[in-house]
Amino acid sequence: MSKRKLNRQQKWRIEKIQQEKALRAEKSNRNIELQEGAGELSSEQKGVIISHYGKRIDVEATEGDHKGQVFRCHVRANMGSLVTGDNVIWRSASDGSGVIEALLPRKTILERPDNYGKMKPVASNIDNILIVIAPLPGPQTILIDRYLVAAETLNIRPVLLLNKTDLIDEKNEQSIDALMNAYQGLGYEIVRASATTQHGMNDLLSFLDGRVTVFVGQSGVGKSSLIQSLLPEQSLRIGELSEANQKGKHTTTTAKLFHLPKGGDLIDSPGIREFGLWHISEDELAEGFIEFRPFLRQCRFRNCQHEHEPGCGLLNAAENNLIAMERVKNYRLLKSTLNELTVRAST
Repeated sequence: MSKRKLNRQQKWRIEKIQQEKALRAEKSNRNIELQEGAGELSSEQKGVIISHYGKRIDVEATEGDHKGQVFRCHVRANMGSLVTGDNVIWRSASDGSGVIEALLPRKTILERPDNYGKMKPVASNIDNILIVIAPLPGPQTILIDRYLVAAETLNIRPVLLLNKTDLIDEKNEQSIDALMNAYQGLGYEIVRASATTQHGMNDLLSFLDGRVTVFVGQSGVGKSSLIQSLLPEQSLRIGELSEANQKGKHTTTTAKLFHLPKGGDLIDSPGIREFGLWHISEDELAEGFIEFRPFLRQCRFRNCQHEHEPGCGLLNAAENNLIAMERVKNYRLLKSTLNELTVRAST
């Protein structure tokens, strides 16, 4: 995606917004200094960001006397972007608020581009990426492969979650089983569940235990319904599948970290729904198809494009049924559209 050219009015508007942000940050920093000077701030402690609403950041204490409590926090100036899932150092204030002092190192970070092509962090410290698919709307292998490659570039274990198993019938059962068996044969874990009938929800809870997980997948596959089933006390709005066009409606409006009763955390965010690829190299894309890796070293030419070149290890493997031709086709399609994909995964 090429960067947009801004006209004079747009540049002026951006500069004005930046000035306003700087003034707000300066004012916030003065308030923090006044509290600090009056001895109204506690000692430093660790916490995790559980939600992020612009400049309003909710931090949950993970140690000390306030462990488990949530504080609406200000941010020290010049700290950069903070996102849900970030581990931070913070101090509580006497008025019940708090101050974020420092950002601890991130294991992973998910980003997406803003309207001007600049990368914006969405969530951090993810352990698992759960790729949710459903019989309706029907699974699309190009989308599944896009998510899998993105997860592989992060070195985060992806798992395929087949939701809405109650919608499996004699018309779609054979094709869905074939699809699941194909990905399981590649070494990917498969979880089957239904938020409607509660089938497989215990298996899902076992997988989520002790980890930080994000749900990704196309609209309408039931991500929010799954979260509400896992966390019935949360008042999430559930998107209904459109009867007219069988496409789902986005319902999540802000990034949020949820604690599961039996252990583990979920992060739900509109910025993760279309999680995929952004400006990764063609080599990284090929490596993201895990079964391709042994054959990529067998190409005759170092700069092989895996299209029609003689001695291509990838094509030879496909001709000998060592890898699926459909995955090769998806790789080629993704490669041709790398600059058009709308979300980047990076460490």
